[in-house]
Amino acid sequence: MPAESRTSDAPLVARRRARQSWFTRNVSQPLERLNPSLLFARRRRPAVARSVYINTDIPGDFFDKKGRALKDKTFATNQVVTSKYTVLTFVPRNLLEQFRRVANIFFLGIAILQFFPKFSTISPGLVILPLLIVLAITAGKDGYEDVKRHQADHKINHSIVHVLGGDGYTNANPMGPKSKTFTPAIPMPRKWSKKAKKGQAGTTDILEQDRVNVDDGVQGLRPAGHTDRDANGLERVRSQVSTWEDDPEAGDSPNELGWQRTNWEDVRVGDFVKLYDNEQIPADVVICATSEEEDVAYIETKNLDGETNLKSRHGITGLQHLNTIEACRTTRLRIDVDEPEVNMYRLNGAAVVLDESGHDGEPAVHPITLETTLLRGCVVKNTAWVIGIVIFTGEDTKIVQNSGGAPSKRSKVERQMNPQVLFNLCVLATIATVCAIVDHVDETNWYQDNTYWTLYDDTGGDNPRINGLVSFANAFITFQNIVPISLYISIEAVRTFQALFIHLDHSMKYVKNGVTTRTVARSWNLSDDLGQIEYIFSDKTGTLTQNAMIFRQCSVGGKIYTGDGEVPSNVITDKPSSDSDDSDSAQNNGVKVALPKEVLAPFHDAQLDKDLEDHESEQSRILHGFFAVLGLCHTVLAAEPEPGVIEYKAQSPDEAALVQSAADVGFVFRGRDRNILRMSTPFADEPDEYELLHVLEFTSARKRMSVVVRKLDEDQRLFLLVKGADNVIFERLGKDSQQTELRQKTDADLQHFASEGLRTLCLAYKVLDPKMYDAWAREYHDATVALQDREARIEDVSARIENDLTLLGATAIEDKLQDGVPEAIADLKRAGIRVWVATGDKLETAVAIGYTTNLLTPDTNLIIVRQGNHTIHDQLRDALEGFFGGGDVDLAPTHSRSGHPQLARVNTGVQSLVGRDNGTRPGGFSLVIEGGALTEAFNDEDTADLLLALSTQCNTVVCCRVSPLQKAQIVHLIKDNLGVMTLAIGDGANDVSMIQAADVGVGISGEEGLQAVNSSDYAIAQFRFLRPLLLVHGHWSYFRNSTMICNFFYKNIVGIGVLFWFQIYCGWSTTYVYAYVYLLFWNVFWTLAPVIAIGIFERNIDAETLVKLPELYRYGREGKYYNWPRFLYYLMEGVYQTAVIYFILCYTYVTTSTRGDGWEVYIYEMSTTMAIAAVMVANLFSGLNIDAWTGWVWFAVFLGPFLIWVFTAIYSIIPPSSFYTGIYGNDIWLFRSAAFWFGWPLVLVLALLPRYIIKAVKQNYIPTDVELMRLVRKYHPEADPATHPLLGGKLAAAARGEHDDADTFTRTESSAAGRPHTPIRDVEDGIAMREMASPGGDKMGRMGAGAAGRPSMQGGRPSMSSQRFGVLSSARGSQVDMSTGLSREASRGFDFTMEERGVAMARMQSRLSQTSQQRTAASRLRLFTPQRNGDRRGSGSAGAAAATTPTSAGFGFGGIRQRAGTILGRNRGARRQSVADPARDESARAAAEREAKVEHADDDAHDNVPARGTGGATTGRGADAGPRAEHDPFRSDDDGAYGSAIESTVPRL
Repeated sequence: MPAESRTSDAPLVARRRARQSWFTRNVSQPLERLNPSLLFARRRRPAVARSVYINTDIPGDFFDKKGRALKDKTFATNQVVTSKYTVLTFVPRNLLEQFRRVANIFFLGIAILQFFPKFSTISPGLVILPLLIVLAITAGKDGYEDVKRHQADHKINHSIVHVLGGDGYTNANPMGPKSKTFTPAIPMPRKWSKKAKKGQAGTTDILEQDRVNVDDGVQGLRPAGHTDRDANGLERVRSQVSTWEDDPEAGDSPNELGWQRTNWEDVRVGDFVKLYDNEQIPADVVICATSEEEDVAYIETKNLDGETNLKSRHGITGLQHLNTIEACRTTRLRIDVDEPEVNMYRLNGAAVVLDESGHDGEPAVHPITLETTLLRGCVVKNTAWVIGIVIFTGEDTKIVQNSGGAPSKRSKVERQMNPQVLFNLCVLATIATVCAIVDHVDETNWYQDNTYWTLYDDTGGDNPRINGLVSFANAFITFQNIVPISLYISIEAVRTFQALFIHLDHSMKYVKNGVTTRTVARSWNLSDDLGQIEYIFSDKTGTLTQNAMIFRQCSVGGKIYTGDGEVPSNVITDKPSSDSDDSDSAQNNGVKVALPKEVLAPFHDAQLDKDLEDHESEQSRILHGFFAVLGLCHTVLAAEPEPGVIEYKAQSPDEAALVQSAADVGFVFRGRDRNILRMSTPFADEPDEYELLHVLEFTSARKRMSVVVRKLDEDQRLFLLVKGADNVIFERLGKDSQQTELRQKTDADLQHFASEGLRTLCLAYKVLDPKMYDAWAREYHDATVALQDREARIEDVSARIENDLTLLGATAIEDKLQDGVPEAIADLKRAGIRVWVATGDKLETAVAIGYTTNLLTPDTNLIIVRQGNHTIHDQLRDALEGFFGGGDVDLAPTHSRSGHPQLARVNTGVQSLVGRDNGTRPGGFSLVIEGGALTEAFNDEDTADLLLALSTQCNTVVCCRVSPLQKAQIVHLIKDNLGVMTLAIGDGANDVSMIQAADVGVGISGEEGLQAVNSSDYAIAQFRFLRPLLLVHGHWSYFRNSTMICNFFYKNIVGIGVLFWFQIYCGWSTTYVYAYVYLLFWNVFWTLAPVIAIGIFERNIDAETLVKLPELYRYGREGKYYNWPRFLYYLMEGVYQTAVIYFILCYTYVTTSTRGDGWEVYIYEMSTTMAIAAVMVANLFSGLNIDAWTGWVWFAVFLGPFLIWVFTAIYSIIPPSSFYTGIYGNDIWLFRSAAFWFGWPLVLVLALLPRYIIKAVKQNYIPTDVELMRLVRKYHPEADPATHPLLGGKLAAAARGEHDDADTFTRTESSAAGRPHTPIRDVEDGIAMREMASPGGDKMGRMGAGAAGRPSMQGGRPSMSSQRFGVLSSARGSQVDMSTGLSREASRGFDFTMEERGVAMARMQSRLSQTSQQRTAASRLRLFTPQRNGDRRGSGSAGAAAATTPTSAGFGFGGIRQRAGTILGRNRGARRQSVADPARDESARAAAEREAKVEHADDDAHDNVPARGTGGATTGRGADAGPRAEHDPFRSDDDGAYGSAIESTVPRL
């Protein structure tokens, strides 16, 4: 419903009130309050407005009575520290961080307890040594990581900048103190300027000589068209010195007045700084003067927004005279600015010149805006020098305001271990309590019976009343191994190897220009988190794109020019065309144009050249106007790196591509001389000149840019040149019929361009009346100098002149992606990971990139939320009610949609983005939201809840025009409310806060600086490397660590389980059953190696399969490998095995004597057998849990048994004369005993038998997807999972009879829900996402019979293949914020392809469990009725048909599950060469028929549900559906058919 119809204020989304567990309330939350990142965080002072005083006295209210500066009046130091520790805080903070682990607290208590003699077992020092080793190694690792951060900070803080200093100048603004760090301050290296060197040589008249020489030397570096003449034509001396060494005003000694070399961390607020070309800006600086005319400075902002393009800034009006040290030393100023804030796009202030009077007699005031400010992190480019005044330093700068401190990240597995360690502690406490109670009762009874062993039990420290408590404490010491202290150090060691494997992976190695960049794990403790990611938050520029453009096509006067790939003669490229002739460039006076780095290829079209040469035609006139607008309506700088060659430096790659395309055609922009623009054309020998009068800049609200120019010819005509979004330009065109016809043609061409995913722009112009322009210019001037509502007034005045435009045409540009980005995003979506994009770009750019990266699909419905006429709360509320039924919406994704709202079609301001059929497409919804809307949402809790509810209903979310802090808020919105694992990836300093906020932060180590990498947990070179990093290394690391931890808990249960069972026979006195040395070495020598081998070498599936079948990632994403059921199962296995070991051996030795001489056995004879058996069982049990056996695994599994055998043999022969061993003589009494040699093998088999049976049954009868694929890889290694039709790869076009990218797939909700199903289409890399086949699979083959397909555009580039996402010329009007509309539909079947816990993902990810339930009867039959492949093939035509039906060829793991027995049975049967058995054939056919009945029943339950398809056709299994064999698109080879792997694709016919 429309937003204005909302009247109720009742909350649409119920606030989540999650019930917290006891552990969370009483253990987890108190420990989180001890989070070192919170306790030791540097507290930022409250932000207040400030005044900076230059060459004037500081007011008295800045100081206290003692003359000391007040804290709220001091400014933050420019030192920036991103490290976690300092010299003083390292020990306490690191210890606090480590003792957040429950196990460490426990072992510290045990160690302290054993310092008391009554509880001591061995030396107290040896007891605490393991804990100290664990703490030391972990601290060393943390310290090493932080030292690297300190080194990076030191490099930045000790960068050099040049500040005005020396005798005669003092900056009195008060500054705060600097922090102490690990790295000591290193004295700045001594450096002399050329002036000082010449002075030392005796040169005279240094200043004047250097001015002349340097100015001559840099003349060739000036931009094209640059002159040094003022308005009167007189020579104006403006130095072009671009280095400090060449600067005659350089200060070489501390006392010399000049530009002194200073460290960044020593820069103060109020300092004058001089920045030279290619220098990075150390703080937020307002511009006074520059080397360029009109005091323009060009900067590169890649560290802020990832953009490598030049942007222009200009000096403050009235401060241009501050271009010498003398002027800076004497000028009296006061700069008033607002408080520091995180908004990267706003800065308000004023420069008060105390020496200059304004109109009212007061000191002159000049406005300060973001356009007059250089922000920290930017780089000066193409500007020899800039002089400015520092206004914000350190933590007050915008880039630091948008970043956070280094967080203390702990992996999810480690967080899950804490409650499990607590569970083990509870078990230990229970054992200790039982021991204490029973011991107290026994001793009391014995003492009352006057037993001889209680003769002296009447002392203060030894009596029945106190001995129960002593037994309680002793039980903690005896059974302390139930909590494995060695587990933590083992995890650290294993993660170190996993980080090494990531670094050495050649698939994530990037080589460019001979430089190799490998993936680096900067945080070693998060490797298992890589396997559990559910949300990815990505930057766009530099992360997804190369930030480079190609001008592909254009529509001029209704005619499309597509280009022919030739290189124009006047363009210089790396690989010039072979037929290029230098003489051809005479038309542009011999000027060559070098291709900018942002433009990948020039544009040339032979037909365009022919049309342009026909000077008398109307098309030639329109072409001239079209490319004149491209060549003049921009802010590009034309530099001349060498004579006769022009190279463009643009603020955005779009502008570079547009201006370059004009130059390719012959309209060469020659440069700007002050306000004179010069452009060569194919029609004139001399360049045309235009006077630039006004630039109406592009904003997100305006979506257009305009310039007002006067052509300097005899007519002196005034032109308004405009370029902008199509809907904005179309609504400002003239109303004549000719324009209407051209608009319709251009609109159709725009549809064609957009269908290929190209970024479009419309061009128009207007001839201005001089009188009208003069009146408008006065109004515009008044608006630009207004201090109140300046932006609104400028926008209002600009809109008055931008009307009655004449349309020229439209452009189409391709934003070049990084290699492999669409494929990587497609695979990540197939893995069930939601990918969000957060970028500072405008909305249109973000949406266009969304389509080209497969993030958005042609069938996606866009929900656009932006600031405008309606509140963000109303827009989000209307979207939820209108598209998702409102009342049924919860904060978590739902499994079904309900409700049938009636939505009115509304006018939108973004119709060109959403398209005419938005809201009715079957591909789900995607949310596009602007930064202003996010600000409003995050400021209100109810609106934030609505945003969370809406975003979780959508497939993808694109956030545009967002600040760095908003990127972090987006991450926290999902991470904190949904409790899911998040990953953030970016490449610039603007992504640091997002990277630090996510569970895992990934930095791109490319060309955008090192800020993102320094703050990241993993550094990669390209976005596409996320695929192997997550799908392979993440999966392996999570599986390895999970299996290792479970085996660790298990083996410790085995170690203390034997001791526990012995307490029944020792009066619960906590006595050790075997020699203490066996328990002491349990976690060191006997059982450590196998679990370490699991953590390092274990793989449940190979890397190739994981990459080619991303759906396997779901096991990690859903936490299948480490959870409470798996943990408890391993504990129960340990309890069972210890019971087998103890009781069988105990009764073997106790019932009768095992000695040949008939004497009673010594306890250590029995217990040593138990110890050896326990070690054998524990090691071989770990071996049973290993899937990848290598030489190192064999060594690790059998190392423990070998050591304990050797140790026992040697330890048994040490005589008591050396030292007491307790097992002396076992070499005679133990190794010669038959009970020993029969005992340990017997318990070994009985203990491991359940695990072996369970694993065999699970592998062969109820396998998981991974286990099935492991079987396929073993028995069919030639099968390629990516291409084989039965394993979920691309389907052969010949088998389907149509192209892949016309495929569709249909989701069907469970029949129990009773919901209709709707065809869904989701193209990824030209291949439709395929639904997992159901057990029957038959309905998947039949359901598309009545559905009409929607073929994609033919002939386009594969990466750009898509449908038109929108233009509707008749449905444009005023901007509406939530710009979507939907007519009433009979079915609300809009489910989402990759929605977490949504319908499609639920079916894709639960298909095996469904299959397992539906095949229970058939599986049981097969279990007792073996089938042979030869029997099945010989069963006649019916059997052959059954073997090749869509059920058999269903495109999912369900199909593989059905045919797993066929695969193994066929191969194993072939190996056995068994003889066919007719009776068995008959049993097999009967079993197959019964299974088919089960599957048909399930098919009917699913398929007898009506659904709306395209054109109202019913999809599903109709009455006319033939038998299964008739729909089989595949035929297996001679060995028979085997299963499909991932999802099936069914074409609409």
